[in-house]
Amino acid sequence: MTIKAWPYPPIVAHRGGGKLAPENTLVGIDTGARLGHKMIEFDVKLSLDGEIFLLHDDTLDRTSNGWGIAGQLPWEKLIQLDAGGWFGKDFTGERLPLLSQVAERCASYGMMANIEIKPTTGLEEETGRVVALAARELWQHQTAPLLSSFSYEALQAAQQAVPELPRGLLLHEWHDDWQQLTQRLDCVSVHFNHKVLNQQRVAVLKAAGLKILVYTVNQPERARELLNWGVDAICTDRIDLLTADFAALQAGG
Repeated sequence: MTIKAWPYPPIVAHRGGGKLAPENTLVGIDTGARLGHKMIEFDVKLSLDGEIFLLHDDTLDRTSNGWGIAGQLPWEKLIQLDAGGWFGKDFTGERLPLLSQVAERCASYGMMANIEIKPTTGLEEETGRVVALAARELWQHQTAPLLSSFSYEALQAAQQAVPELPRGLLLHEWHDDWQQLTQRLDCVSVHFNHKVLNQQRVAVLKAAGLKILVYTVNQPERARELLNWGVDAICTDRIDLLTADFAALQAGG
């Protein structure tokens, strides 16, 4: 495998605003941009009527004043929910955003995107296909978004629908068949829980021609170590500590 194009910066703001704002919201993206971040990661899924919106969990309970499985509700119900009040009273009234709104924010900030496909259980293939098609259209005048997912089926559907968009396979644990999986999906990158990586594993992944994104790194010392090993991108909740210019630490600065 040859190394594919990788235009993305070394520090990525997790779920938009990390720990400084409610996750997967427009205000979170604004927070990341205000701190100078050049790339955000966020999670998307489908509403009952096929709208693509941001949410991490299958259910609404943790990050909104709603409850139940989000994918079983139409957008007209989802848009009424408060997705910010759980985080703090200053964010009360923040709504679940559509993927199209996030694309507009990215364009206005000159910000790149890692779109994690988080399908509602049972909708893996449909979600992968729909998200890839929408991403191609919405980001056509921007740097291509990096599509990622823990769902092999969702990434495979994205690959079949829009093969030209870059893909990264998410793995929470070390898998000995990582090379076969990434080759079948023609991935540009593999995205690991940083805790399962060491210098030797990083070297093996790099030798295979893969870029490496790790999550979720909140300690500057660990980030420095990973960058020095050759990790290409670090997803962080501490977007205030690991700012856009943090990569200077790779050189020990």
